[in-house]
Amino acid sequence: MNTYEIRRDFPILDQQVFGHPLIYLDNAATMQMPSPVLQAIVRHYHADNANVHRGIHALSERSTRALEDARERVCSFINARTSDEIVFTSGTTASLNMLADMLVGNLRPGSAVVSTLMEHHANFVPWQQACERTGHPFLVVPLDERGDLDLYAYQDLLENHDVSLVAFTHVSNVLGTVNPITDIVELAHEHRALAVIDAAQSIRHEAIDVQAIDCDFLAFSGHKMGAPTGIGVLYGKYDLLENLQPVRFGGEMVDDVCVDRTTFAPPPLRFEAGTPNYVGAIGLAAAIDYLEYLRLDDVREREAQLVHYAEERLQRIPGLHILGNPKMRMGCVSFTVDGVHPFDLATMADKLGVALRSGNQCAQPLLHEANGVQNVTRLSPAFYNTVGEIDMAVTCIERIVKLLKR
Repeated sequence: MNTYEIRRDFPILDQQVFGHPLIYLDNAATMQMPSPVLQAIVRHYHADNANVHRGIHALSERSTRALEDARERVCSFINARTSDEIVFTSGTTASLNMLADMLVGNLRPGSAVVSTLMEHHANFVPWQQACERTGHPFLVVPLDERGDLDLYAYQDLLENHDVSLVAFTHVSNVLGTVNPITDIVELAHEHRALAVIDAAQSIRHEAIDVQAIDCDFLAFSGHKMGAPTGIGVLYGKYDLLENLQPVRFGGEMVDDVCVDRTTFAPPPLRFEAGTPNYVGAIGLAAAIDYLEYLRLDDVREREAQLVHYAEERLQRIPGLHILGNPKMRMGCVSFTVDGVHPFDLATMADKLGVALRSGNQCAQPLLHEANGVQNVTRLSPAFYNTVGEIDMAVTCIERIVKLLKR
């Protein structure tokens, strides 16, 4: 990949922060938007914008066609069987919350929902809360000493409990651990459990084939892959979606509304109450086009190189501890430094132009129980970052650590 050529598509990177060149290393939170995506959004607003599905005039028909073309584009991208399995939401969090609200109350009485210790709150709290409301047991798979999912403990839970649903992340947003999702799904199905995947941290890094994985549901956000904020996807097998009742109500998602009853449209529209973020969906389709133009394999290889290099450089800093040592790490490196608070480190790094993430990363169970820490600093490169930026960021971290320890 020609990184310097690619960076021309990201003008936001060509700026100074507090008098220093911006080094943006917070891509696990939000990736920057390339110009072709922004241009696609502007073109739509300039030429075709109108509310979708409701109008028979030309602009509405063009806008509706663009939305449904975007649905087809997502369908192709993750290799769903049909675009009717693609539900547009506002993001991964909305997808998983909606799914938990629809699913948990309909699971086998007394059966358990299983999540893991490495989950983002968005794939932990909705299931936990839904189980509290409905009385279903909520079980959590621990990690091993490396920071990988303990597959023996996972299998033990499946064999010794009546488990009806398993919800797990593809890639940890703290450890960068890559889970063997096909194996996890297969084990779930062997024990009559549905499998839900949070793909927010993996969707940019590698191709996902939902038919090959055979997952029942999968969720991801557009802003993690260069699309606008406020657009996300919930994929579900159609035979499962058509048997779920919506939990958000309004226009467009209905079939027939009477005083005493309402019937609902078939999937996916029954889950898209009100005006959808159709322009966000158009931007998501453009982001997919952009990533596939760059070749996902090349994107994955480039980002893997940067993560590995950052890990090697950070390990040389005295007193710095990288969380986890998983068999495969993707997307990010999180760390602590003896005697240095992550907030202080990230604040001072910002003054030197380096954008890092600090805090609990919305993964408090992982930090509290597995690592005994409250907060970490996270460095997460994207394919438009350079080795030189990693070097400069690590140099800044070294300077800050020496200063704060002094």
